[in-house]
Amino acid sequence: MNIGTFQIFCDLVETTSFSEAGERNGISQSAVSQQIGALEKQYGVVLIERGRKNFAVTPEGDVFLKAARRILDSYYGIGNDLGAMRDIVAGKLTIATVYSIGFHELPPYLEKFRERFPDVDLQVQYRRANQVYADVSENLTDLGLVAYPQEKKGVEIDPAWKDKLVVICPPSHALAKKKSLSLSDIDGQRFISFEPDLPTRKAIDGMFTHAGIRVKEVVEFDNIETVKRGVLIENAISIVPSESVKSEIEGGTLVQIPIDGKFIWRPLGIVRRRARAITPAMREMIQILQEKK
Repeated sequence: MNIGTFQIFCDLVETTSFSEAGERNGISQSAVSQQIGALEKQYGVVLIERGRKNFAVTPEGDVFLKAARRILDSYYGIGNDLGAMRDIVAGKLTIATVYSIGFHELPPYLEKFRERFPDVDLQVQYRRANQVYADVSENLTDLGLVAYPQEKKGVEIDPAWKDKLVVICPPSHALAKKKSLSLSDIDGQRFISFEPDLPTRKAIDGMFTHAGIRVKEVVEFDNIETVKRGVLIENAISIVPSESVKSEIEGGTLVQIPIDGKFIWRPLGIVRRRARAITPAMREMIQILQEKK
């Protein structure tokens, strides 16, 4: 067994595809299958449930996955630690981010980082907010990006930027011609929500409670893309970060309307593990993320 075997297993779990895991590692699909089979034979357990339609990691596979990530983190950390001694920006840098930030706001920062530091192997993982905190605290990722950051055990928060929350609706909606809205204007409207455990949903609920309004919740989704789709299908409204709907606004498929008052900004934060040394790559990424757009 070599370090590549651990990477192949982690890639397989992440992609749920033997062919994609093979492409990532420059080997064939059958070679991936053979390496996983060899692991299972060596340890006498089943790591992956193989089926025509379903892909599942067994409990034993979960244990192996956590161990593999720790081993890879230690392995790649050697280069980071040695690079830190020379202050060389190189090695591997992993960022875990919530979907709305990762899909719509992070790409320009990633492009800038890659242009400045081409020797860094920069990888992005898309997670729910609670998973971002957990991955950082368990040292499974170097940095995290979340909305409405909270101090939690084992992590520290650095401020990033803020984005503006706006009401969105289809062009045919009754509110579409409005230049701006107060929260009382959306009282009783059909509303597409984020799921209750998401920080942005909690903030929006707090806004509604403070304003004394109630909306007619149609459906809940766990990411920004399905929220936007739900608004169109249901001819409803929602409140989302303005950056997440730029392409739809430019294409005319959605309308955004600013909200009057003080409840319009969504703070974003950079999550890092407490007491962990900051590598040069982490330092430079944090600096770029704190630059104004």
